[in-house]
Amino acid sequence: MTDPSTDAAPFIVAIDGPAGSGKSSVSKAVARRLGYGYLDTGAAYRALAWHVLERGADTADEDAVLAAAADFPFGQGLDPDDRLVLVGDVDVTAAIREPRVSGAVSGVARVPAVRVQVNDAFRRIVAESAYPAVVVEGRDITTVVAPDAPVRILLTAAPEVRAARRAGELAGHDASAVAAALHRRDATDSAVVDFLTAAPGVEVVDSSDLDFDQTIDAVLAVIRRLASPQQQGTHNG
Repeated sequence: MTDPSTDAAPFIVAIDGPAGSGKSSVSKAVARRLGYGYLDTGAAYRALAWHVLERGADTADEDAVLAAAADFPFGQGLDPDDRLVLVGDVDVTAAIREPRVSGAVSGVARVPAVRVQVNDAFRRIVAESAYPAVVVEGRDITTVVAPDAPVRILLTAAPEVRAARRAGELAGHDASAVAAALHRRDATDSAVVDFLTAAPGVEVVDSSDLDFDQTIDAVLAVIRRLASPQQQGTHNG
């Protein structure tokens, strides 16, 4: 990869997509393969939802969400092999994946003022990164957070495929309930940001008929096509 001591701003690979499309696991694998940093933007919204719940509030209460956001000591590293997420001194890496948080996260993500605040934090985290490049994934990265990124990808899959994948990730949970929750979250979040349709200039990678390794290869192919050799890193195998 390029010299991280350079003053140049980190190169961004922006990846959007709905739940169950594989964007988190694929983005992390791509970052690891290329020696890039990795920013899971969904973790910030999950951490804020956890923060609201820990304060005894309801994420359906916009005022409570805004109050929690005003006092939100969020921390997240960019190492793809260390997904540590902190709220203050509390390690919430595992807690933010609990069903109670998953069911509440749309309540914070739908608040426009919160999205502005969190998106500014994402840009700052990337700008201050020691990595020469960062894979940033979420739901409005290609259009709002990093609309000028040289590589912008919408990673998607058919709804039934996404539901099956998410149910497989949550072993022990009822598959139909998982699918229903996924569809509800898509419907709620799509009212705030369009993550199901590629904006102009955004490349679509449909993983419906691809396995995990094939999806990684498809994303890497887009990066190789759109990024300069200096930006691509040295681990393209």
